[in-house]
Amino acid sequence: MAIKVEYYSDVLCVWAWIAQRRQEELRQHFGSEIELDYHFVNVFGNTQIQIGDKWASKGGFEGFGKHVIESASPFSDAPVVANIWQTVRPVSSTPAHTILKAVEISHSVSAAQSFAYVVRERFFTGSTDIGRLDILLDLADNEGLKIDGINAALNSGAAIAEVMKDYQMAQAQGIKGSPSWVLDGGRQILYGNVGYRVLRANADELLNQPQEEASWC
Repeated sequence: MAIKVEYYSDVLCVWAWIAQRRQEELRQHFGSEIELDYHFVNVFGNTQIQIGDKWASKGGFEGFGKHVIESASPFSDAPVVANIWQTVRPVSSTPAHTILKAVEISHSVSAAQSFAYVVRERFFTGSTDIGRLDILLDLADNEGLKIDGINAALNSGAAIAEVMKDYQMAQAQGIKGSPSWVLDGGRQILYGNVGYRVLRANADELLNQPQEEASWC
């Protein structure tokens, strides 16, 4: 029986960009033994508040950009452009979350995850403003996704409703930030810069433990 792992992230979070490879390794190693459910959490819904205000005493957007570069520097598979957050400053991650939900609705979960990688990559390596819907739609078109279907999910409100559902679920589950992994029906939450070996060890433990152990008082 497959174990369920709920994964919460914000597309503008550098640690979620770093964790992208770890997610791929989990899928490759466990295959059908693990069921990954992807959700979004509201961290950079307003970047002026999250970065401009909260980082005001540490250099604002410029200081945060340096922090992002330093955080990613040990990870060769998560490159970051030198001018990150310096000139291109998406005002919110919610437009990207919304269009990714639209892709999920109109195409598939796998298509949405593939496009999520493209969106993150274009921001972290190309300083593309992924806070703009017009730019996101151009990216989707370039990836060969069906824009009519995406627009239908956007215009109907279905996509933003799914985003709000994720945000509310994150609050209900006590998610503190991005990225976060929820395991064992919510009994365990891993948060932040969690290494692949830690993720794998926790998944192995859940796969190998008797089911009745989880119900002990």
